[in-house]
Amino acid sequence: MIVKMKKIIVVAPCERKAEMLSGIRDMGVLHVSETAAANPELSAKLSQLNRIKSVLGEYPKLEQKSVVTGREFEEMDNALVAALEEKAQISNEITRLKIARESIAAWGDFDPSQVLELRDMGIPFSFYLMGKKELEALDPEVRYIALKSIDKKCAIAVLGAELDASFANSRFNLPPMGLSQIDADLAKKAARLDEIEKLFAQSAAYVTSYDREIQRVADEVVFKSVSDGAATEDGFTLITGFLPEEDLGTFKEKAKQCCWAYAVDDPTDEDPTPTKVRYNKVTKMMQPLFDMLGTVPGYREYDISIYFMLFLALFFAMIIGDAAYGAMFLALGVVMNIKAKKLSNLNLLLYVMSSATVVWGALTGTWFGSEAAMKIPFFRAMVIPAIANYPQYFGVDSTAAQNAVMKFCFAVGMIQLSLACVMNIIRKWKEKSLALVADFAWLVMIVSIYFLALMLVIGAEVNVTMIFALIIGGLVTVIIFGGQAPGLSFGQGLKAGAGGAFTTFLNTISAFGNVMSYIRLFAVGMASLAIAQSFNGMASPMLKGWAFPAGMLILIIGHVLNIVMGMLSVVVHGVRLNLLEFSGQLGMEWAGIPYEPFKKNV
Repeated sequence: MIVKMKKIIVVAPCERKAEMLSGIRDMGVLHVSETAAANPELSAKLSQLNRIKSVLGEYPKLEQKSVVTGREFEEMDNALVAALEEKAQISNEITRLKIARESIAAWGDFDPSQVLELRDMGIPFSFYLMGKKELEALDPEVRYIALKSIDKKCAIAVLGAELDASFANSRFNLPPMGLSQIDADLAKKAARLDEIEKLFAQSAAYVTSYDREIQRVADEVVFKSVSDGAATEDGFTLITGFLPEEDLGTFKEKAKQCCWAYAVDDPTDEDPTPTKVRYNKVTKMMQPLFDMLGTVPGYREYDISIYFMLFLALFFAMIIGDAAYGAMFLALGVVMNIKAKKLSNLNLLLYVMSSATVVWGALTGTWFGSEAAMKIPFFRAMVIPAIANYPQYFGVDSTAAQNAVMKFCFAVGMIQLSLACVMNIIRKWKEKSLALVADFAWLVMIVSIYFLALMLVIGAEVNVTMIFALIIGGLVTVIIFGGQAPGLSFGQGLKAGAGGAFTTFLNTISAFGNVMSYIRLFAVGMASLAIAQSFNGMASPMLKGWAFPAGMLILIIGHVLNIVMGMLSVVVHGVRLNLLEFSGQLGMEWAGIPYEPFKKNV
């Protein structure tokens, strides 16, 4: 359920601003709506701490040492920051030295400074790398010494004046050191790198200290943002925010103790009210999925967690479609549960999805997509013949079986979209809004579109005249009542509905597309079965004799690929049907602001 919120304005003298903010933060229940941009210095510090922590995380985990704080932590952090910068600098220098070494390795060990001495003695040398054709085209009067080629290019040392500007790109500058000097410098820098690596490896035992410091600085960033964003007027500081109605008593008691002035009111439609969703024991398993998707319902929208979970379980089962795959997911959930030694929300969600898949796969007779499973009486006894994937074993026509599954898909779509209409009717009944008549009209149109879809896709016999009469009548009713709202006269509502008549017409077409889109459950499920059957067919002739390992490899790769594609399809299609089709019929935009109370992490 979406927790009811209260809007709060807290007031205190400016000289007590820090005290008030600290008190509000200690409560940890007020979502502050007006904050300033993060402080650049604190943000840079936080970024640096996260960078060092990330580096330490690359080293083997050591036994965590006691948490260091204050000056001791600052000295350790400064040393690691300096070491990281030095490591980057040394790495760049090593790269430069290796390039320099490679550029003169073909000429052996010599001291480049001696070349400079020759220049001082009036014997200037300049070095060039060029192709054979360029060398052959060189002016015959140019005096040069041919050197050993480098990277398949001719190397020459030109005596006297440098070549003209056309050879500028061919100019080669000698490194300041010879091979022996470069090697000595490389060894010295490599030794220093080893020392730095040891420092980081030893410091990996202080990751917990970094976790604590990161949280502390993050608290500072938020505190500074709230402080800078607070309004100031006539010597007073004002903080505007929202808190759950159930925490109002705690806030009032704190305000009384701290002598804060405050005003309490219900949020208006214009207020940026945050959404706090309270999950129950059943719907809490959906929280990891919502967190991953980043979806938050608006404060005045619906909490559809329970419906989302129920329909997603069905969509998951129909898209994956294979009982054996479901059993594998179930086994994975058991392993995760045993390893974690506790039942997490994600684990619980996996149990529900995998169990639904096992049930659906058993009812359709799908076990690794193998027809041979139907020769086993136990598996065959669990199948519903009307929707069997191998209907020939039950005396059912294959077309009739496929039509039955498609009819089921459309029925699921009709039920889910009709549920959205009923939820809207109930809400508007409570609001005493006449617009509930429009939602009833939408319900009639959804059911009518369902029968129209059956006629178009599987050739079901329906009364076409009645279907179109209901759809047209529903469209007119939505235009008349769709704009009605509390506080508006019937005429004003009629005018608003008529103004959106074309949009309503487009929404009717969209509703037809929404019902039709549920056919994707059948299509994706059949595609998954076909892929499994194809790999089974490829591997079957090889599952004997010397080719047995290759046949097993094909089976494993094929079914793993099919499972991965099925999981992607669940995200693309299963989640979509909930977030777009169902939520769209509800009028949800998922544009909610997550409830993030101003509180301390440390």
